[in-house]
Amino acid sequence: MDYYQLIENRESIRDYNPNQLVSEEVLNRILNAGRLAPSASNRQPWKFVLVSSRNKLAEIGECYPREWFKQAPHILVVVGDKSNSWVRAKDGYNSIEVDLTIAMGHMILAADNEGVGTCWIIAYDYDILAKAIGLKENEVIFCMTPLGYQNEGFKKKSNKIRKSLEEVVRRI
Repeated sequence: MDYYQLIENRESIRDYNPNQLVSEEVLNRILNAGRLAPSASNRQPWKFVLVSSRNKLAEIGECYPREWFKQAPHILVVVGDKSNSWVRAKDGYNSIEVDLTIAMGHMILAADNEGVGTCWIIAYDYDILAKAIGLKENEVIFCMTPLGYQNEGFKKKSNKIRKSLEEVVRRI
């Protein structure tokens, strides 16, 4: 698929077939897209926690109580290490969120390219998720997404509502 078509067609998916697992080969390509993402000063301050076991999926399901989320056969949690990310000397700005955003962006586009649905989620119970994935002391959870194929008959909405280019671009 053409890259610009991919961007135009990608949308958040809220429909997952729990019985159709994503193959290891496809999961690895998606994860590798995140691994290859750029980061400030090439620090790569990330860990990608892939959850596929039924027990852990059920545990994580408690942090975001939506039925469609609980149907996903895989959950990807993006975690960062603030002590390993680049910090701007002048004002102390830490690049962790930018770095993790770029990695997540790469992975959700890679997933869509593979025909795998995603939905970027940040509205979760942090403590429940942290406990479920065994978050380490120096780590922070940035976001998560389900990964999976849709149920038979699912169709994308294909109705992206976005501001016009003129509304979001200022040329100087």
